[in-house]
Amino acid sequence: MSDARDPVPERRVVVPETLAGVRLDKVLHALLPDQSRSYLRELVKRRFVRIGTRVEHRPRHLCQTGAEIVVRLAPRRSDEAGPPPPEFRVLHHDDAILVISKPAGLAAHRNENELRATVADYAQRDFGLLPSLQGMNRPGIVHRLDKDTSGVMVLARTSEAFHGLRDQFAARTVAKEYRAIVFGELRFESQWIESSLDRHPVHTGRMTVVAEGGRESATFVESLERFGAFSFLRCVPKTGRTHQIRVHLTSIGHGIVGDRLYRSSRGRTVLPEGAPPVARHLLHALSLEIDHPTTGERMRFEAPIPGDFEAFLAWLRGVRP
Repeated sequence: MSDARDPVPERRVVVPETLAGVRLDKVLHALLPDQSRSYLRELVKRRFVRIGTRVEHRPRHLCQTGAEIVVRLAPRRSDEAGPPPPEFRVLHHDDAILVISKPAGLAAHRNENELRATVADYAQRDFGLLPSLQGMNRPGIVHRLDKDTSGVMVLARTSEAFHGLRDQFAARTVAKEYRAIVFGELRFESQWIESSLDRHPVHTGRMTVVAEGGRESATFVESLERFGAFSFLRCVPKTGRTHQIRVHLTSIGHGIVGDRLYRSSRGRTVLPEGAPPVARHLLHALSLEIDHPTTGERMRFEAPIPGDFEAFLAWLRGVRP
């Protein structure tokens, strides 16, 4: 059974006339296209689907027009073992926004591959319903951090706040600052990386730098400390593309320590003997600066660098050449 701290969200749909007489698993996949048919079929068999007041466990059940179906998006059986994901720390909340410090290992929202509790789930559990203007599985989500990236995130608690924040991200008036530990030392003390990004043509889920097409992307990078084979960097993204900082740093030969998806073909990518274990990429969203969507007040929030990041940084300082 799911832990009380690992909430199970529900989705409600009504069978349209066009799907009358169609199997339940096919109806669910048609009405919930963000979920796989195999996953929905599994939920039916596990009795997580209700038609009206009756639980239906047969995927082949033929649906009738107007029937209301409630689906509980429980984790897959393989995801039920082990502890629930770590929870976030609240930095600020009011009637319009929720600002959190997200730990590494906690996804922003659910999708077909992420079925355990997420930022969105915990936020709704503790703060009530959030606007689902980007889809039912993304309540309150205005922007995202990668699952293994820690740091500051802001969520919207009202539709007005959602649109106000989204407009700021689109206009690039939101100020974001990151910290990263990378392999190697920058050639210069600071530099701009301005390379367009697009989906990788071969590897699903990856982005890549492209010479033509793609979306313009820019990241300012500054070296804060040098350690010979490693560097501690300040990163300020001007744009907000998927995996932007990770791809940009890898493209100039300075992959982030612990990044298993993006690894530079230049220089060291293996930790030396004696280094602390690294379970995720060492990228942290340190601060976020926004205009409050209701009051217009300029606000800055900062998330402390987490323990695993600090531990590696302390080791580097201890063995500095």
